[in-house]
Amino acid sequence: MTGVVAVARKAGPWPAFLARRLGRVFLSLWVLMTAAFLMIQLIPGDPVRAALGMTAPAELVNARRAALGLDDPLWQQYFGYLGGLFRGDFGTSMLSGQPVGEIIADRLPATLQLALPAFVVCIAFAIPLGLTFAVLTRGGRRRGAELAFTSTTVLFAAIPEFLLAVALVAYFAVRLGWFPVAGQEGAGSLVLPVIALALGPASTLSRIVRVETLSVLGKDFIRTARAKRLPARLVYLRHALPNALTATLTLGGLLLISMVAGTVLVENVFAWPGLGSTISQSILQKDYPLVQGIVLVYGTGVLLVNLVVDLLLAVLDPRSTIREN
Repeated sequence: MTGVVAVARKAGPWPAFLARRLGRVFLSLWVLMTAAFLMIQLIPGDPVRAALGMTAPAELVNARRAALGLDDPLWQQYFGYLGGLFRGDFGTSMLSGQPVGEIIADRLPATLQLALPAFVVCIAFAIPLGLTFAVLTRGGRRRGAELAFTSTTVLFAAIPEFLLAVALVAYFAVRLGWFPVAGQEGAGSLVLPVIALALGPASTLSRIVRVETLSVLGKDFIRTARAKRLPARLVYLRHALPNALTATLTLGGLLLISMVAGTVLVENVFAWPGLGSTISQSILQKDYPLVQGIVLVYGTGVLLVNLVVDLLLAVLDPRSTIREN
């Protein structure tokens, strides 16, 4: 990998940057796959017996161990596991006997159905809100509005997603009856879980947008734009906002990751049939191959989001990102 980076560096900054980033992704992915493999190996006792229960017949336990390859030497299990992953084989569920890949393919769309709209709502709410309050409170003006904005966003950012989900269900679903309590019952069933996932991250992101925008508004090029008597709309949207999006984009990627992770608890509150509720059930049932597969999906998602954010940052600010030491 070092030789590839050296060759890419001679070709120019962009190939070297891509080689470094892809090298880190592949290395992290290998570490993730190895850690997921060791998950079963490091469990005290017999994981198959733990999953099937103490009353399961010995013949069933032995047959399931053989099917999972747990009787093979460790090195053989490891390379067989990696080879299966490259073929798209995530293993077999200990309890149902169903391929883990099929379970994930069946449940992943439901999780994305929550996480992606929540991310869109978060961005659509946080960026205009942060920009608006930066403009209103710049130069120390409107202290009351600044205090109200800061206090409210800190409060919502501090509330865990599952507590907010329970409160939303209790008031809007049970008391007012405006939305379904749980399950997938049309578009209305998306509203409360999406709000529960998006409200906290949107509060955090809006504060970052406000701080970054206030910093940009004090720059010389903003004063130059004002001296040219450009309309305020152009000053804020064309000059200030794009330059404030670097830190916002970095945090936005992290927030997307946290939203996907937050679905684990929110899905359980709303009985949503996604990966979040599935991994909770598989942990309780000690279905370790299924846990392995879902952990790999979540971890790979984190790596891909980080890679996309790095590439977007390189496009927005190539001098500071690509020409790093």
